[in-house]
Amino acid sequence: MKLGTPVAKGNTAQIYHYDNKIIKVFNDNLPKTESHYEATIQKYAHSCGLSVPEVIDVTEIDGKQAIIMEFIKGRTIGDILSENLNQAEYYMTISIDIQQGIHSIVTDSLVPMSVKLRRQIKAAQQLDTRQKSVLLKKLDAMTHEKRLCHGDFHLFNLIKSDNDKVTIIDWVDASAGDPRADVYRTYLLYEQFSMELADMYLHLNCNKSGLSKDEIFQWAPIIAGARLSENVSSESNERLMRIVENYCTL
Repeated sequence: MKLGTPVAKGNTAQIYHYDNKIIKVFNDNLPKTESHYEATIQKYAHSCGLSVPEVIDVTEIDGKQAIIMEFIKGRTIGDILSENLNQAEYYMTISIDIQQGIHSIVTDSLVPMSVKLRRQIKAAQQLDTRQKSVLLKKLDAMTHEKRLCHGDFHLFNLIKSDNDKVTIIDWVDASAGDPRADVYRTYLLYEQFSMELADMYLHLNCNKSGLSKDEIFQWAPIIAGARLSENVSSESNERLMRIVENYCTL
């Protein structure tokens, strides 16, 4: 099958627009269960009534695992905002409403966030044995809820269509956990690119959710330590290590 040129590339897959569908083709280095795992999560989110692309099929294309899903016509809110930064608060407010809608769903159907974070912290090669021990003890001491959490929620994972409907994409990191951890994860992602945008997100989120910054930042060293295992090329490991070390040296 000749899919043409990818419309997007990530750490785990390449995305193609083909035959009015989106085809996500996974890299060879991933477990053979990766496509089925992600498709199951996306189907679950769709079944909860969230605006999520419908999964059409899980298959293999040229020997690579792939997910075929509904094509959503539109642009990411991140792209829209990059052309009109004076609308940042407007679009950030929309995104927070969507994220809180996700968090309103209680679930036993997904892997617990605590299990995922524990696995990631243990796998982070940049952390020494003492740091891992400190972070895992803090993780054990945290409150663990069973709320649906996206795990990679930001403006570039929200597609706005011409009818103003917003669709949430990229569900591979979803889990059942504490919304405060998910909020900090989003804050951490924004902070990487814009402190102003990160602070706006946090301020608006706290106002709408009733959460305090201190509650959210309790998750900072855990989320930063876990992110180290992802080896994202655009991420600064030094930044993440500073967050971890600030806690581990207290």
